[in-house]
Amino acid sequence: MKSKFFALAGGLLAATALAGAPAHADVKIGLLGGVSGPIAAMAPAMIDSAQLAFQQVNEQGGVLDGQKIIGVVGDSACSPQGGTDAATKAVNIEGVTAIVGPHCSGAVLAAAGSVTIPAGVTIVTPSGTSPEITGLADNDTVFRTVPSDDFQGRALARTLKAEGYSKVAVAYINNDYGTGLANAFKSEFEAQGGEIAGFAAHEDGKASYRSNLAELAAGGADTLVIFDYGDGTGLTLLRQALENGFFEKFIGGDGMKSDAPIKELGAENLTTFYASSPVGEKSDALNVFNDAFKAAGGDPDAIFVTTSYDAAFLLALAVEKAGGDKAGIPAALRAVSSGEGEAILPGEWKKAKELIAAGKAIDYKGAAGDLNFDQAGDVPGAYSLFKVGANGFEVVTEMK
Repeated sequence: MKSKFFALAGGLLAATALAGAPAHADVKIGLLGGVSGPIAAMAPAMIDSAQLAFQQVNEQGGVLDGQKIIGVVGDSACSPQGGTDAATKAVNIEGVTAIVGPHCSGAVLAAAGSVTIPAGVTIVTPSGTSPEITGLADNDTVFRTVPSDDFQGRALARTLKAEGYSKVAVAYINNDYGTGLANAFKSEFEAQGGEIAGFAAHEDGKASYRSNLAELAAGGADTLVIFDYGDGTGLTLLRQALENGFFEKFIGGDGMKSDAPIKELGAENLTTFYASSPVGEKSDALNVFNDAFKAAGGDPDAIFVTTSYDAAFLLALAVEKAGGDKAGIPAALRAVSSGEGEAILPGEWKKAKELIAAGKAIDYKGAAGDLNFDQAGDVPGAYSLFKVGANGFEVVTEMK
């Protein structure tokens, strides 16, 4: 707080001394994360990686005429109402230029529909994966740096079938995330010749899901696929399934790749638990990010940290490219990541800024991969299947 105070004071004195020279306000970008709610354990690392991008920008001259980027953190609570409230505050009170987030699909859909689309504010979500986001009538203001769950669900289905799983039951949380992922998985698994022995939605926050689990187990599958959150209802389902012996094997979507099940249930009890998760494609860009985030005290293997960093760095590049014009950010996002121009790796802000100033094309190479946005603002991506090992989650195989 002290350094910020003196910076503000110095700015006021300088403005007085220069007899009314124009002052340039810092650029605010919202960081709307699931600080509370079912992904609370994941959110801090995601926010930290986005803040790292802004720190690098500020250390290398800032945006536009030397303004700093300020990451304004808001709690979207991984819920539609939380997303709407956080976006309303960010847009109408904080006056953000753009937003990284929200983190969860329901929050993205609600915040976009109620707040950001009407306001013309661009959002880039690093973890909102529902297929419904693709179809938003968003005036080209909603983007994401993570693939749609239509891709994840189908890739997971193909991977499980290739690994010898022929009959499974599916439990999914009754929200935009769970429904989209479950439907994509079911469609592809059956198309691959697999059998869905049970398929049921469940509501969040119940004390017991034993009756739900018993009904799913009645179909005779020994494997339960859980599309939920490992910090919330998904953990309860997993615990009660283990306690009552309903299933022998467990597969989770990306929401289940959380440290919470390991801490609560013990790695020794999760030897048959696997989870899918987006991963950065092996590249120089990923290596650069991993080194920088590790040096900053972060865990490069934490879920969605690469996509969060990329969303933040891309928005900084777009602000620079658009000259600070909010309306120009969508076109600028596409321009700085289209696959044409000189390559920019994570952290190469000074290089990017100089090239933009010179009117030259740039192509940001993301930590999560080449982020070439399609017409809907979606990107391709890569996923892997993880198991619980002695030191946390370990990659089993790539998903295709």
